[in-house]
Amino acid sequence: MSKNLSITPIGSQVSKWGEGPIFWEEHLLYVDIEGHALIRLHVETGVEKVWEMGERIGTVVPRQSGGFLCAGDSGIFSFDPNTGEKKNLADPEGDKRPDNRFNDGKCDPSGRFWAGTISTVKKTGDANLYMLNAKGNLSQRVNGVTNSNGICWNHRADTMYYIDTPTKEVWCYPFDNSTGRIGEKQVIINTEEADLAGSPDGMTIDGEGMLWIAMCHGGMVVRIDPHRGELIDKVELPCLETTACAFGGSSLTRLFVTTGIHKSLEESNAGKVFAIDGLGICGVSAFPFAG
Repeated sequence: MSKNLSITPIGSQVSKWGEGPIFWEEHLLYVDIEGHALIRLHVETGVEKVWEMGERIGTVVPRQSGGFLCAGDSGIFSFDPNTGEKKNLADPEGDKRPDNRFNDGKCDPSGRFWAGTISTVKKTGDANLYMLNAKGNLSQRVNGVTNSNGICWNHRADTMYYIDTPTKEVWCYPFDNSTGRIGEKQVIINTEEADLAGSPDGMTIDGEGMLWIAMCHGGMVVRIDPHRGELIDKVELPCLETTACAFGGSSLTRLFVTTGIHKSLEESNAGKVFAIDGLGICGVSAFPFAG
């Protein structure tokens, strides 16, 4: 990997807890969970558009039909950026688990939306991972998690990678792209046993099939070989709360990292989006929701 890296904060937005980045049509879409905001950032000009969502919002993806699909306190909902209209599509835990909210999520290669919940009171095993298909049907796919986080798929779309943050593990599942069914879980790596600081949070995959994982409370992103379960490299960032990452830019060679503000540290660029240039690695294109 090139060591001539540049790590630069971009845009003017300072998020309380930035998360869920995804690159789409020259823009980075991401959320500020605790700031209740959806942000669209033009990565070349730095021009931003911020929408106040009125709730904690855990993730956002573009919709093939236009607008966005989001997940947060009120469940999964569509959002029209032109009118500000929100339309609830599913809220499987709203009444049963009032201390839970939706957290991270992304779309699989067939355009189904996968998003999981988090127990905000850290009740072990009280959260779940769900899948919403293009027809609006919701199904539970993984149960008994605590803080559902990073999720992505390999190039052949036969493997799904997934993180439940408190376990300090990265998991993989055999994946059937035609149906959205998953097989039995396997553990790729335990980041604590690998002596990596922090906890695995948001995740993406590059063109070589390697995983990039933001280490929350660790101040870095790491590159993991999922086939060997080995750390390949890491990039340290100038603030502790590195939350999620996504490749973007015109050739998908820039890695964008969202960050949050630490409760007690004073860091000048905490809460900004950082662009890492010079990695010499390409990402893969994001998938929109098919509905």
